[in-house]
Amino acid sequence: MFDIKRYEAVAMLDLDEDESGRLSARAGAMVESFGALESVDTRDVLPLVSVVDVHTVLRDDIVQKSHTRDEILANAPDQNDGYFRVPGTLE
Repeated sequence: MFDIKRYEAVAMLDLDEDESGRLSARAGAMVESFGALESVDTRDVLPLVSVVDVHTVLRDDIVQKSHTRDEILANAPDQNDGYFRVPGTLE
């Protein structure tokens, strides 16, 4: 059994004896499971970055011609000093 009283105090829980016993048994089972994992030799195992075999596709960072500010603002319903003007969200 796992001593749950200290964790109960830290989490400010007020568990009755039955709940405390159930939680103690479950926590003990978890500690045993992690103990079993500690015995596995993983020295030659590479860290797993992703569970899906996907290669990141990135494009080359090449400077390309972009739209000018005036071209972008040409379709704006309202503008001011080269910026979009939008309704305020705060008063």
